[in-house]
Amino acid sequence: MPRKPRIELAGYHHIINRGVNRSVVFVDDNDYEMFLKIVCKACRVYGVVLHDYCLMSNHFHLLVETARENLSSFMKQINANYAIYANKKQKRSGHFWQGRYYSRYINSENYYYTLIRYIEQNPVEAGIVSKVEDYPYTLGSVIANGLAPVSCALKSKLLQELSYENIQDIIGVKLNNKELETLKEIKELKIIEKDKVHKIAFSKTLDEHFKDVGSIAERNKAMVKAVDDGYTQIALAKYLNVSRSLVSKVLKELI
Repeated sequence: MPRKPRIELAGYHHIINRGVNRSVVFVDDNDYEMFLKIVCKACRVYGVVLHDYCLMSNHFHLLVETARENLSSFMKQINANYAIYANKKQKRSGHFWQGRYYSRYINSENYYYTLIRYIEQNPVEAGIVSKVEDYPYTLGSVIANGLAPVSCALKSKLLQELSYENIQDIIGVKLNNKELETLKEIKELKIIEKDKVHKIAFSKTLDEHFKDVGSIAERNKAMVKAVDDGYTQIALAKYLNVSRSLVSKVLKELI
């Protein structure tokens, strides 16, 4: 079966990777620190911002923002360099990672903040700690404890928008069942670009955006919300069976 194409679009990406056969990736504090150094070096090389992270013993979560279509090159440098370091330290050989990393392209602000809570709550959900700030290997914990973040996270939205006083409003609130299901079953839309099929995450389908529309005014407001969710004018025009110029006119009037 052919591999699914990577999403190389510039923007926000949620990345996960695990050790082969779920083996331990980070043995001690030095390993966590080395991984973050490798991540920051790759961020400098490829112009990437690290917005959040959680490093667990056998896997990691990264929330990054790319400025160019270079996610695969960015992750290749991280995975290869850390595998070389860890294999040498652990005196092992062979595959280090379980395979290709998992990535999800994010273009919904609601999904973005729900995802941050999910990433930060990983150690709590795993029963390692009772509070996020008690686990040292997340950006939220670094902020909550008043520590200096790694250099590649200095432009993180989490760091810029939150302080010690209000960090708990985000990282301290567990996800409810509905939010967890949203993360597991996030709506997808296939788009074609340069002969590649990409999957992009949206908080709602177009059917959900326009479900309760009963008038032109309500339709127009729903169009604005759909655009905020990341849908293009072309997608709206096709879905509503109207001209693109009409969609453009409506948005110019309401936005």
